[in-house]
This record gives sequence, C-alpha cells and structure tokens, in this order.
Amino acid sequence: MHAVFKSDQGKVRQANEDSGGLFYNHGNQLLAVVADGMGGHQAGDVASSMATKYMQSYWEDTEPFYDVQELEVWLDAVVQEVNDVLVDHAASDLKCSGMGTTLVAVAFIGQTVVAANVGDSRLYQITPNTIEQKTQDHSFVNELVHQGHITEEEAESHPKKNILTRALGTAEEIVVDIISYSVQSPAYSLLCTDGLTNKLSNDELLHIVQTNETIDTSVEQLIVRANELGGEDNITAILVELSFNESGDSSWS
Repeated sequence: MHAVFKSDQGKVRQANEDSGGLFYNHGNQLLAVVADGMGGHQAGDVASSMATKYMQSYWEDTEPFYDVQELEVWLDAVVQEVNDVLVDHAASDLKCSGMGTTLVAVAFIGQTVVAANVGDSRLYQITPNTIEQKTQDHSFVNELVHQGHITEEEAESHPKKNILTRALGTAEEIVVDIISYSVQSPAYSLLCTDGLTNKLSNDELLHIVQTNETIDTSVEQLIVRANELGGEDNITAILVELSFNESGDSSWS
C-alpha cells in the first residue's frame, strides 16, 4: 500500500487554506486527512491546519486498531473533539470568528476502509474501471438534489454550490458521517477538496488515475489539470493505492 499527498495554492487565491497529510499510529496504520478551511483574514487556514494537526496528534498516540466498529467510534469521538477545539478557538480570537473547515479522515484496517466526513471534501473509491463517490456532500445544493428540486447536472453550475450545511468549528453540535466498506485490490482511495472536483468530472478523475503509471504522477496530473481549467481555488488530493497480501492484510510499500 502506497499513499501520496499534495496540496496546491491554485492560480488565483493568495493563500492556501487547504490542509491535510498522511499519519501513522503505533501499529503503522495509515490515517489520511484532507481539510478545506473557510473564513476571512487567514481564519480558514487556521481552521484546516488546527483540524489536521489535532487529528494527527490523536492518531499518532493510538495503538493498532483491529476492530472496525472500535475505529468508527474513535473517529466520531475525535472529530467531535476537534470541533469543540475549533469552536472554542474562534470564540477566544476575534480574528478567527466565523472560521470553519471541512474534514475527510480515512483509516484502513485490513481490507476495510473507515472514514469520517463533515462538509463537501470527498472520498472516492476507484477500481481499474469504476469510480464511486463514497461520502455525501453536506451542502445546500446537494440537499436540493436529494429533495428532487434540481438534477445533479444542474447542481454543477448552481450559484449557491459552495454553501455548506455542515462544517467543523461553525456550531457547538456537529453530526459526523461515519462510513466503512470493504475493498479488493487493485483499488484506490482518493480524498480531495472541491478545488479539484469543481474542475474535474468523475470520468476525468478516473481517466487520470487509470492512465498514469504511478500514483505520484497521478496526483501531480490531477493538480496540473485543475490548474489548467482555471485553478480558482486551492487544490488538495491524497491518493492511496490499496494492495493486500494473501491473508488479506494491507501491506505498505
């Protein structure tokens, strides 16, 4: 199993308010994190950076997980704690008032992917021939789609596309989506911010992962393509190549 993380400022923004990284616990298990901050006067990058650093700190202090349900409970509890930290910080620092961040955090136990999600940053599962969005966007426009008011195609160009219904740090109570699912190799997990998915369709994401020989090159090309199409937002992506030995345990290269 191999993983690559890359974040790019894009071609328009004056700062990169995205954050993320690849972190390992005492059992050498991977936690991949992507966060997209929001708020004025650098508050967005404060929120995303704080969320990432707290997730890293908590994860690196854990022993190996062997039970999927135990990991699901852990992820939910820790993301709730991170939300509390962000809310308290925003209340104590006027420069950070109104800050918030999306968060996708993904861990792996054997052949199971376990993820926590708040906001509209995404997790995809990619196989050699398919791509599937595993997380749900917590956005105003996605609610309209679910209610049948607009189509998914109309949502892509909706003027209120970037309005979130959930984000860390914006409310004392937060609902965290926790999902888990099994995978078979060869497969990939793609975590990314909307700076990527607002520019590239699912078919384009799949094509780039399919046609590059390494995931390092794939991530680089995802960023390059988003910038070629305008690069109006920060762009962050993590690509995890999943492979398993005969016993079904994940192996790291």
